[in-house]
Amino acid sequence: MSSPDVKRRAPLLPVVLTLAVALSLGGCFRPLYGTTSAGTSVRSDLAAIEVAPMGAAVGQERMAHYLRNETVFALNGGAPAGDKRYRLEMTVSERVQTAIVDSSTGNAQSATLIGTANYTLRPYTGGDPILTGKAVASASYDRSPQRFASLRAARDAEILVAKQLAEQIKTQLAARMANRQVAGL
Repeated sequence: MSSPDVKRRAPLLPVVLTLAVALSLGGCFRPLYGTTSAGTSVRSDLAAIEVAPMGAAVGQERMAHYLRNETVFALNGGAPAGDKRYRLEMTVSERVQTAIVDSSTGNAQSATLIGTANYTLRPYTGGDPILTGKAVASASYDRSPQRFASLRAARDAEILVAKQLAEQIKTQLAARMANRQVAGL
């Protein structure tokens, strides 16, 4: 082989190796909302989860209400309740951080609401947890000298955080359901 032939083929080696690795891993891909390895659909498995009523600390009842409602909707899409095989227990906490404070009035001009949800998935009849996890979400909002505007902005941030937490929980549950044969679910 001459020296120019080696120089022309050298850049092809990384491309060929990359394609070989991609082709070998191509069979490992499984769509999240496709049929599970057990032969059921992830959507039907998610719809079989009952979301338990939530208790909340004083002042955080509204966030618990929003999170439960958003999680129920995320799991079953508003469909009528069917047979339940799992029970989801959640706790939620929230905190507010203020970064920008007006030096003349001492009032915060904006805030960030941070919500944390801890959850446990159990068999509906009880027993050891199948999955435990945590989701964290945040949303920023402006504070105004007008009290109602500030309250409405804070409530909108709570709703947004609840939706984000519900989607994270749904995604984590769906991933576990999709791999349940391997994971022993």
